[in-house]
Amino acid sequence: MEASTASATLAPGRSAARQLFGDYLELTKPKVQSLLLLTTATTMLVAGTPSLELILITCLGGYLSAGGAGAVNHFYDRDIDLAMARTADRPVPSGRVAPAAALIYGCVLAALGFGLLWWQVNLLAAGLSFSGFLGYVFVYTIWLKRRTPQNIVIGGAAGAVPPLVGWAATTGSVSGTALYLFAIVFFWTPPHFWALSILMKEEYAKVGVPMLSVVRGEAETRKQILLYTILLYAVTQLPFCAGGFGAIYLVSSLVLGGGFIVGAVALYRRADRQTALRLYLFSLAYLAGLFVAMVADAKL
Repeated sequence: MEASTASATLAPGRSAARQLFGDYLELTKPKVQSLLLLTTATTMLVAGTPSLELILITCLGGYLSAGGAGAVNHFYDRDIDLAMARTADRPVPSGRVAPAAALIYGCVLAALGFGLLWWQVNLLAAGLSFSGFLGYVFVYTIWLKRRTPQNIVIGGAAGAVPPLVGWAATTGSVSGTALYLFAIVFFWTPPHFWALSILMKEEYAKVGVPMLSVVRGEAETRKQILLYTILLYAVTQLPFCAGGFGAIYLVSSLVLGGGFIVGAVALYRRADRQTALRLYLFSLAYLAGLFVAMVADAKL
């Protein structure tokens, strides 16, 4: 849709400015960003004693990079977003933001994020953050999402980059513990997203996106959620076994992981939307709680 048409959908005066600001903010996917920033900031506190200024700058750089990836995703997926009820009112498919504007905006944000992190933090943190941008745009959005039900498994690596960025920003390097944190987010992503994909199965099927729930059915998806949740539970014990964390983390990981498995078992046994929604919401609280427990273990 042309920019002039997009502009015509905006309310006049101050409400138009607020709408435009809200649309460009939405392009950065702020709800998704909240967990990315949490894992970045908590990892920094685990890795050392960074200043508040360093934490804020690192999170801002990470937000710009991930927000840029989100904007490019809005640009690329505008056709399927328009066809799905949940996403039809997004800024690009609705016509409020021109596709070219979203693409340019995303690339500029990513460049600003890389530049800020290189200038104010270090090149390793900047490079890792930019690799997340590239992974989300080219590996997940363009290559995998519309081609394979393994899209979220492989493409989920992009969302697991923030702990590496936080560790690199604090220490100037990437240690074994940082890699464990990357692995935790990586293995958390499939059961988290597949629970949502069950809720969105009909929408994904309508636009031909081969999510696992569409291609292999809900029963297989529920089985894979349970298997990946058990695998995640095992992976979360590795940092403790390697001496990276102590008793607070161990107890927290056991309790939170046990709760996740209980929810996955419930979904495996009961094929209903309410159980899938509960597991999806719990998975959000799970990851936040686990990373907060890491900070408590490191600082107390």
